[in-house]
Amino acid sequence: MASRRDRVPLPHSERTTPPGTRVGPVDPNERVEVTVRLRSRSKTGLPPVGEMGAKLPRDRQYLTRAQLRDLHGADPQDVEKIRAFARQHSLTIVEEDLARRSIVLAGAAAAMKDAFGVDLARYAHSGGTFRGRTGAIYLPADLAPIVEGVFGLDNRPQATPHFRRLGTQGRGSAVAVAPRVGPTSYTPLQIAALYNFPVGATGQGQCIGIIELGGGYQVTDLNTYFAQLKLPTPQVVAVSVDGGQNTPSGPDGPDAEVDLDIEVAGAIAPGARIAVYFAPNTDRGFLDAITTAVHDSTNNPSVISISWGAPESAFTVQAMQAFDQTFQEAAFVGVTVCCAAGDGGSSDGVQDGQPHVDFPGSSPFVLGCGGTRLSSSGTTITSEVVWNDPGDGATGGGVSQQFALPAYQANAAVPPSPKPGFKGRGVPDVAGDASPTSGYSVLVDGLSTTLGGTSAVAPLWAGLCALINQRKGKSVGYLNPVLYHLKGQGVFREITQGNNGAYSAGPGWNPCTGLGTPDGTKLMNAV
Repeated sequence: MASRRDRVPLPHSERTTPPGTRVGPVDPNERVEVTVRLRSRSKTGLPPVGEMGAKLPRDRQYLTRAQLRDLHGADPQDVEKIRAFARQHSLTIVEEDLARRSIVLAGAAAAMKDAFGVDLARYAHSGGTFRGRTGAIYLPADLAPIVEGVFGLDNRPQATPHFRRLGTQGRGSAVAVAPRVGPTSYTPLQIAALYNFPVGATGQGQCIGIIELGGGYQVTDLNTYFAQLKLPTPQVVAVSVDGGQNTPSGPDGPDAEVDLDIEVAGAIAPGARIAVYFAPNTDRGFLDAITTAVHDSTNNPSVISISWGAPESAFTVQAMQAFDQTFQEAAFVGVTVCCAAGDGGSSDGVQDGQPHVDFPGSSPFVLGCGGTRLSSSGTTITSEVVWNDPGDGATGGGVSQQFALPAYQANAAVPPSPKPGFKGRGVPDVAGDASPTSGYSVLVDGLSTTLGGTSAVAPLWAGLCALINQRKGKSVGYLNPVLYHLKGQGVFREITQGNNGAYSAGPGWNPCTGLGTPDGTKLMNAV
């Protein structure tokens, strides 16, 4: 490892001790790729989005992706400094992207350790082995002002998919709110009817981007599923990020997440193009998938759905800041980002007895999607409560320990953050059916099954946004500030019964189901 003299720690790059057992050093010849994220060329970073957020979407002026790149992409002079750094440490340039502010470097593990002043070791855990590091990343002092993050030195699994089957063990502090009930399944079309989604719209002309960190889909499954719904199969394209591929691996793994996302979004908006961004399940893969989707000028997604996440405490601060900045960039180009709020109740699966929220759903620039359990008669909802099923999961929700209370939640009565003295962002913003006891009928690797989880709510809302975008002829984009102004105007069904462990539902916004579940047509007319 290189001497740390003349080096400074990269702020917020500290990694906690990896899970599992350290089994030895990394092979010094192992090939390692990292993504170096650079500052914005504006030097002052992205401007505040408050002014834009205060306007209705019809009154906003969005940037094109090319304009965003030219105004806030990486500075070519900063890129040249990284090139020189790479040459000095025998690293090669794999990719440069000014818009994404990303440079991918590759080299032997020994060279990476020397370049970034880290110790790399091999760890074993129940899911396999990975390369890990502990502590900070170190950079030459002259590079510190221009580098905002380095991702990929550590490739531990970063996130989990937020879908649930009946009979899967619930996590965290979720407690029973009602006796276990018999399962009911709905097609996405039935859910759309219950939530009064706009009729006659198909999402034509829109693209929904979906982030996946594993698994895959089979075209034959999609054709069969949509034929059963008497819908045309949407145009689905797979986009490879950091070597990730559409690789179906069986119905018991992440294929269930991939098919759930595509089938829910595609059923709601069958006329939309669906771009599925496959990336490795690492912090680098996750970030690169999101930056690729936001800056994708080929597929041009107007909505992005993310059903993977983990507790805020599982991410480095540099990662959360980089994700959050990318979501701000999405706002400037009119892209709505919908994120699952998690399935582990108010603890989000962390076993420390404290409440936690799921990231990236806790970013103030995404639409955090919580979960309910619903009952219906025909096309009428007869009951809808917080999703909290004994043994089968519960909606995430609570208060962030990383992101401050945004202006749009100033009057939402968000409770105190578990972090003393900190006023945090409340999660989620909205909700939808998520209980596996009232779950979604999907097809996974040839098998018909029922799935729940907040994983289903993110693509449900993404599909709704695509319908509204088509009907309005303009992207709704950064939707959160608009939604909070619509509180009490009949566009939401407020959820007032149930809890997710530490938090209870109630009138108005609450830390289980946010503002509530949508009346899609009223929402479309209101925005």
